[in-house]
Amino acid sequence: MATAVQKIVLSSSRDIPFNKLVISQTNVRRIKAGVSVEELAEDIARRTLLQSITVRPVRDADGNETGMFEIPAGGRRYRALELLVKQKRLAKNAPVPCVVREGGMAEEDSLAENIQRAPLHPLDQFRAFLTFREKGLSEEEIAANQFVSVSVVKQRLRLASVSPKLLDVYAADGMTLDQLMAFTVNGDHERQEQVFERLAQAYRKEPHLIRRMLTEGSVRAADKRAQFVGLEAYAEAGGVTMHDLFQGDDGGWLQDVGLLDMLVAEKLREQSEAISAEGWKWIDVAPDFPYGHTYGLRHLRGEQLPLTEHEQATRDALQAELDALEETYAEADDLPDEVDERLGEIETAISALDDRPMVFDPEEIARAGAFVSIDGSGNVRVERGYVRPEDERPLEPEGDLEIEDPANVAARAEHEDDRLAADIETTPDPEEDDGLKPIPDRLMTELTAHRTLALRHALGERPDIAFLAALHALILRAFYHYGSDTCLELDLKNVSFGAQAPGLNDSSLASAIDGRHQAWVAALPKEPSDLWEVLQAFDGDSRHALFAHCVSLSVNAIYEAYNRRPRALAHADLLAQAVDLDMVAAGWEPTIDTYLGRVTKARILASVREAKGTRAGDRIEHLKKGDMAEKAQELLAGSGWLPEPLRTPGHPVTAVDDASAVETGQSGDREVEDTAEDGGETAMAETEPQIEDESAEIDMHVIAAE
Repeated sequence: MATAVQKIVLSSSRDIPFNKLVISQTNVRRIKAGVSVEELAEDIARRTLLQSITVRPVRDADGNETGMFEIPAGGRRYRALELLVKQKRLAKNAPVPCVVREGGMAEEDSLAENIQRAPLHPLDQFRAFLTFREKGLSEEEIAANQFVSVSVVKQRLRLASVSPKLLDVYAADGMTLDQLMAFTVNGDHERQEQVFERLAQAYRKEPHLIRRMLTEGSVRAADKRAQFVGLEAYAEAGGVTMHDLFQGDDGGWLQDVGLLDMLVAEKLREQSEAISAEGWKWIDVAPDFPYGHTYGLRHLRGEQLPLTEHEQATRDALQAELDALEETYAEADDLPDEVDERLGEIETAISALDDRPMVFDPEEIARAGAFVSIDGSGNVRVERGYVRPEDERPLEPEGDLEIEDPANVAARAEHEDDRLAADIETTPDPEEDDGLKPIPDRLMTELTAHRTLALRHALGERPDIAFLAALHALILRAFYHYGSDTCLELDLKNVSFGAQAPGLNDSSLASAIDGRHQAWVAALPKEPSDLWEVLQAFDGDSRHALFAHCVSLSVNAIYEAYNRRPRALAHADLLAQAVDLDMVAAGWEPTIDTYLGRVTKARILASVREAKGTRAGDRIEHLKKGDMAEKAQELLAGSGWLPEPLRTPGHPVTAVDDASAVETGQSGDREVEDTAEDGGETAMAETEPQIEDESAEIDMHVIAAE
């Protein structure tokens, strides 16, 4: 005979006045977590209580009910109601929905209510936010209703907008939250799915790799082209910018590269039209020119217009204010915001007065041109007054000599050679005429030969004058592009850079060299014929500094496969040692673009082991080349490590031994070790920030931790 299944009897529920409820000491929760009591109170005030409170009757010593009820589970809800009563927003005797429990242990009720609840999956929360938006709520309204920041709402909505195919993978635990966050960078579902398929067979699926793949072919907002056009102008033209809401993206990535290039070309054209109106023969326009693009061109010497009385008075007042502020806050560690802002305004105003445009000779403008490009900060760069060799004015013959036809010159020279010997023996001394005839060319040659020999000896006895003469000759070549104003057969070769390194023209070194050159341009006379007199007036320090600058322009330590010069490169090492060259201080760093992405895996490993120790290299040895270069860039950042071609003999090579690496617990090594242990499926904590307001803190007080 079958036994009847005993039916379950659920606990009864009823409304109990609030003033009949008390907190039980049997609640197992002791640590605060989740939504604050204040936020929960506001939520109850908006939506009322969505979940009943579990209570047990309070009995006296004889086991009789006292009319009071204790709360073993639901203490946070009680505290929120208590706060509303204190704020007089809820009556003391307001009925509270309660489930009355009998039997068992109160601690068991508290533990079961907290353990048996199933937390809401983050994807459900993302989709709930999207539903709110579809029903007409703004991001600000959603944030207010759910007690989160607007940025959190934007993040949730962005996560919910990922390709449905990828959301299904995430729901099935086939993708981490950090990886899903990375896919939000690019809103193109098709592109997201393509990247996911490419990663399906890959060993490494780190979020930063996903971001890099999704932004391939785009342009950083920090790129000088984007800064030149302006992000607002790009957006108004219909350009799309990808943003990463979960970590810093420096303004995002501009997706429409073709549109950006078109906007750059249009704006440069507008700028060039204004420059062309000045009367230049040619205007060369490009977003960027290679370093040394002005080599071989003569640079016109313009004159800066003097300041007017009003402008000079303004500048003097600004300088006085600047000096006073600097003196007042000389000992201060931090400047007040308003003072710092004012200092910036003053410096900008003074710079605008000092950097006045140059005025050129209209006749020279007609044969010269200008380069229009973009500098490293995204501002227009105009380089005026360069004359190409083919546009130079023909050199006039020296003295009063008439230019003969080359054929006549050759015939006359041959005829004079034939009769030279006969003239020596048969020609009598010429009779003196009343007037003087010019000295014969041959005699002039002989006389000046004697003078040249004597001048060589005398100059060799005067190192100070020899230095001045050499400096004079070098300056003529470096600043005037003429060599006819000196009797020294010295030349200065300013070699152009055939192979351009990335960003060379916008580097701080290029700016420093150009600034030094322009400072000397301003100090030297406009005409080469006045140079010798000016140099004689220079003091010794100025001469030495100018000599060093001229000689530096001739340095050529570039390795070229087609032009091997081992002895010249060896001398470059000696020169670097003599000047104590420090390429780290010069700003060079080993990055993917400058080195790591362009050498073999073996060299990448060797660089990491040399700089960070053997263990650091061992921990990235299993990675593919692209991933290895990424990790090596992180590990080598700030290490001071340099590849061999950039090292100065005698300088120590930065290296960390294994023991010190372990003792100091380098963050780079920890990152690699952690990700290696988990198979690359979890995101790196240091590099991938977690989403705000984690999914465990779901904004529903009905399942909030008690």
